[in-house]
Amino acid sequence: MPKLPDPTFLKFPFHVGENGPEFSKRAAHVRSQIEQVLMTLPGERVFRPNFGIGVKQLVFEPNTSVLWDVTRNRLISALMEALRGEVDPSTLQAEVTGEGEKLNILVSYTLARIGLREEHVFSVSGGS
Repeated sequence: MPKLPDPTFLKFPFHVGENGPEFSKRAAHVRSQIEQVLMTLPGERVFRPNFGIGVKQLVFEPNTSVLWDVTRNRLISALMEALRGEVDPSTLQAEVTGEGEKLNILVSYTLARIGLREEHVFSVSGGS
């Protein structure tokens, strides 16, 4: 597959600086999309009621491997839909672990159009 140029996107959250709206590259744009999926509660978006997994609520559940597996499966499903066209679906992976009241989420993927491999760690606890 030929690699395409790396375009710019409006930055999320939207911000207007001295020279107008701020922009981000594809990698930062995809990372912000992942954050939106993680932090948005299902039903929070009126026109997309199935969007998000509400990970901040999960920190109050028993932090066991069962929770990690369920969260991982929900996350992969939500990311497949949210990142369609941006990420090579065969490379999308997620790993969920935790200790105490903290969940650690590792998401890795390859950007489909530019072939860049990305890996991000998100840590969510009851206090943050």
